[in-house]
Amino acid sequence: MQQVNDCFSKVKKDCFKFISSQETKKDKFKNKDKMIKSFLIPISFWISKKANKKRPLIIGLAGGQGSGKTTISSILTLILQKYFKLNVFKISIDDFYKTRKDRKLISKKKHPLLMTRGVPGTHDVDLMLSLFKKIKVKKFKNFQVPKFNKAVDDRYNKSLWYKIKSKPDVVIFEGWCVGAKPQKNNQLKKPINSLERAYDQSMKWRSYVNNQLKTKYKTLFKQLDGLLYLKAKNFNLLRQWRLKQERKLWVQTKNKKNLKIMSSGDVINFMQTYQRITQQMFKDGLKSSSIIMSLNSNHQIEKIKFKK
Repeated sequence: MQQVNDCFSKVKKDCFKFISSQETKKDKFKNKDKMIKSFLIPISFWISKKANKKRPLIIGLAGGQGSGKTTISSILTLILQKYFKLNVFKISIDDFYKTRKDRKLISKKKHPLLMTRGVPGTHDVDLMLSLFKKIKVKKFKNFQVPKFNKAVDDRYNKSLWYKIKSKPDVVIFEGWCVGAKPQKNNQLKKPINSLERAYDQSMKWRSYVNNQLKTKYKTLFKQLDGLLYLKAKNFNLLRQWRLKQERKLWVQTKNKKNLKIMSSGDVINFMQTYQRITQQMFKDGLKSSSIIMSLNSNHQIEKIKFKK
């Protein structure tokens, strides 16, 4: 406990500063002390024990849309850097979305729904594998990785990409489908929402997505040394949180020209493309994660379970 208190006193200021940057007038964080002290500091100790200076530790962080992955990964990064003096690189699977141009091509070739970013098959897996390869080489050379601009639904200009200048001790790789497992073919037969019923009657889209999880994404997720999972109580809660997130994006974006920010109806349709894998992860995430963070209906961590 003394270690936790000591860590908290050293990181509190930076963590609170970050949290306040994420708040809007309507959305304020509650129980900040408890979240950091009872949950995120113990997880940071777990990560630091696993970290090995010889090769980067790759930790996945998964959770449904709007569950708080960006906030949690940012605070973990702050704690690991400030208190444990580790070199941490945090990246989202979202930054590796294929460009609008590439998604347009694949949507014509395979299925129109693949124009919508999100599901496996809409990321550049080779770029992600290249990132993991480059950070592990003995003679590290600095390099860049993409940065995605959700407000315009395309990659940022290369001059704004992330620069990795030194070999990281820890990589936090966060994303809604990180660590996702494929379903069995017979599970795909029954549509789970109106989007699948209306636009994927042939099962072509969901079969393609599922096949990506069986192949390329399986190879990608094998790179992980551990997986943290943010578990929401149900899909409806995630929908509410995601709507809140979109409102926040609107408030925080200064230049509203060319914005691709979604209306409530758009968000609900958009989330239907995520529903199948998210609901499957409610089951699989419990089995395959190293640490499970259970969220209550107020969007707060209520308990954590260390499994590995």
